[in-house]
Amino acid sequence: MDGAAAVEDFPEAEMDFRPAPDVMTFREVARHILDAGDGLTGLLLAGEANFATPEFRARMKDHMRSLPADTGGAALAAAMRESVEERAAAFAAQTPEFYGQMVTRFDGQKVTRLEMLQTIKEHELTHRAHLFLCLRMKGIVPATTRRRLAAQAGK
Repeated sequence: MDGAAAVEDFPEAEMDFRPAPDVMTFREVARHILDAGDGLTGLLLAGEANFATPEFRARMKDHMRSLPADTGGAALAAAMRESVEERAAAFAAQTPEFYGQMVTRFDGQKVTRLEMLQTIKEHELTHRAHLFLCLRMKGIVPATTRRRLAAQAGK
């Protein structure tokens, strides 16, 4: 949910901020987090066993939300929160056997569905760092840091 908080905290007029010429904008990164999370978890829940095929990326689109490319921050943050809630409920309903099944990750490595889910989370965390960097560049302290500082002040 901290990705959604970052999107909520970022100024709406600055959503197309690009911290360097050859990197994605803040909006593009937030949208990528949403799309990749929806697409990859959707495939995983649908029973996909091979993420190393050329067409797996096209199949991801069946699990992505239909939002315009210029979706604003509030709507994008809401979609991110909705995605997490929906997917968390869907994964909570899975059996332990589901998580132990083997799949082939996009790099060809054989992993359990649980390990694949961890890979998806690591992907999000990598891109969330980009969002946090953009926040810092705009002088905004990320929500995670604000919560930590508030907890330390309350001690």
